[in-house]
Amino acid sequence: MVKHLISQQSYFTLKLLSALGCGLVAGVFFAFSSFVMSALGRLQPPEGIAAMQSINITVINPGFMLTFMGTAALCVFLAIASVLKWHQPGAPYLLLGSLLYLIGTFLVTIVGNVPLNDALAVVKPNSTEGAILWSRYLTNWTAWNHVRTIAALASAAVFSLTLRY
Repeated sequence: MVKHLISQQSYFTLKLLSALGCGLVAGVFFAFSSFVMSALGRLQPPEGIAAMQSINITVINPGFMLTFMGTAALCVFLAIASVLKWHQPGAPYLLLGSLLYLIGTFLVTIVGNVPLNDALAVVKPNSTEGAILWSRYLTNWTAWNHVRTIAALASAAVFSLTLRY
């Protein structure tokens, strides 16, 4: 049924776009894990809080959201396609790549990073409450970010493997 819905060329394109989307998201998250959060942590809490609050507002932009959400949509499609085409070579890899991104990157963002961002958004950078929150935020947000970085990178690698099928 699915093979009648899209051509092999279109299927290849969807897998390629998924690999590229996962890789691009992994790169963004890697930057935060490897140097952005460390740099923000070196600032005084009011400055670090204000900077991260600004980042959390500006990240909601068409370029990033299209990449982040569009990759999730592609992963949903490819997960369904992999189950429907389970007998075909590469189907388990498609499902694995999709689940890595959907659970390890997208879901972790929703249940891990976003609630921390929401809590940070409402504190006053110069407050004692803000300084206490900032200390926990740096540790917890970065830990969740490591998870989603690894998951997105692994997903990109797995999707890359599917390009030969």
